[in-house]
Amino acid sequence: MKSPQPLAAQQWRQHAPAGALATGARRLGRNPTLVALLLVVALFGLGQALSPGFLSYGQVLNVLRIASFLGIVAAGQTLVVISGGEGIDLSVGAVMSLAAVMTAHITLARDALLLQALAAVLVTGLALGALNGVGIAYLRIPPLVMTLGMTGVVQGLTLVYTQGQPKGRAAPLLNEIVVHPWVWGIPGILFLWLAVAIGMTVLLSRTSFGRRLYAIGANRTAALLSGIHVPRMVVATYALSGALAALAGYLFVGYTTTVFLDIGGDYVLRSVAAVVVGGTSLAGGAGSYTGSVVGAVVLTVLEAILTTLRMGEAGRQVVHGLVLVLLLAAYGRQRRLRQ
Repeated sequence: MKSPQPLAAQQWRQHAPAGALATGARRLGRNPTLVALLLVVALFGLGQALSPGFLSYGQVLNVLRIASFLGIVAAGQTLVVISGGEGIDLSVGAVMSLAAVMTAHITLARDALLLQALAAVLVTGLALGALNGVGIAYLRIPPLVMTLGMTGVVQGLTLVYTQGQPKGRAAPLLNEIVVHPWVWGIPGILFLWLAVAIGMTVLLSRTSFGRRLYAIGANRTAALLSGIHVPRMVVATYALSGALAALAGYLFVGYTTTVFLDIGGDYVLRSVAAVVVGGTSLAGGAGSYTGSVVGAVVLTVLEAILTTLRMGEAGRQVVHGLVLVLLLAAYGRQRRLRQ
């Protein structure tokens, strides 16, 4: 009679690889940032296959430079989404547009007024974001309704400020900071984005603000009972979102050199998509800015590939939507992310 041990060993050898693969897939699904990073690699490889030279050093730097503006807007969006309460800031595009036209109007291509313009747009972004927070935290207006309403208000302010005709150009120094290489051919905007990323990482993981933000995102009632001033945190979070959107608008002028009224309009849904692709839970209380950075790169590489394929705007929108839906389904997010 044969011993059962060899049979058991044989069964283990047959089923262990499949079990290991399933376990690995589950672990990968619980780390959406890693999934997004692997997607970046795959998309760059696809781009190289479709268009030789897509993976060249200069092309990669150009993709990252374009992604930086989305990444900075997504920084504020990340804070808002982590804060929970079904928070999404739909006003970031309008704030970005107002900041851009203010920058061009204040500087009028003069380097000496760059700091004055930066101070003006940051204060404006903070104030508009804080108004969002006040409406949400104290007036109990749903975030989508409040930020959508603020979008209309800011668009009206932009029309009043410009009289319907934006004027001015980027200061040469701002264009040099954003476009021209600093070290090893790397443009200055990428170093600024790196500074934002480091600041966001420290804010979320090393400060009491970050700990309280995750707490209110996970459970606002429990956070309130533990002594956290939830309304104040909400106001501060939306104020930071407004300031970061304004910063993106300020820097974007250095890239485009000229402005138009809705220059930030495309960044509303794209900033939300970058946050979601990067693994931040729309339910709040979970996520990181590192994921949003990777998400911004994913969307930008995808856009570059679609442009290479000469796909029309409608087709690009359909592809972006499908990618977002598929990634959400693959990650199995929201409550499952917390398990």
